Amino acid sequence: MTRTTEILDVIEGMFPDARCELLYQTNFQLAVSVILSAQTTDKAVNEATPALFDRFPDAESMSMATTDEIEPYIRRIGLYRNKAKHILAFSNALVSDFGGEVPSSYEELVKLPGIGSKTANVIQGVGFNIPSLAVDTHVHRVSLRLKLVPKDSDVGVTEATLKRKIPRERWIMAHHAILFFGRYHCKSQTPDCDRCPLKDQCGYIQEKTRKR
Repeated sequence: MTRTTEILDVIEGMFPDARCELLYQTNFQLAVSVILSAQTTDKAVNEATPALFDRFPDAESMSMATTDEIEPYIRRIGLYRNKAKHILAFSNALVSDFGGEVPSSYEELVKLPGIGSKTANVIQGVGFNIPSLAVDTHVHRVSLRLKLVPKDSDVGVTEATLKRKIPRERWIMAHHAILFFGRYHCKSQTPDCDRCPLKDQCGYIQEKTRKR
């Protein structure tokens, strides 16, 4: 067993029920929710999307909207004007290129407007149960703090490194568990270091101790 998988075992033990917290009914709605979640909380997205999806439940209906019609539904979400443009362009591309259905291929997903590597990985893992490991701000931060990746890694290097170190069949759960660990325990500003079972493994704590 490697150091990375030992750490993952601990994190999964802390958050055995970790899962996607976005509210959706279809892969289209999942994809739109993930696009909207950039630089905002899942809670804020979940407060906005029920009314949005009631009005525009699928790619066809969303593609016939205008940004002026979409924006009022997501106004409370950060960067809502740009996100309205992204989900409209995404919907148009789905209708024109995929018959309104979200593709499962990573290569096809990342070509769609508003879809980057993180979003494509979430759609694959959550929507299609295809092994994938999305790296968001929480996963990236935890990976750096616990020295799972080199200290100067960007999100791309973090994704590639974690996928190399973690068995493929564990990628989906690893994403959710590490994300929950970062969201609820190893938080950006107020990490719960005193009660952390991984503090002996943590470069963040070691760095703070050296600076005292």
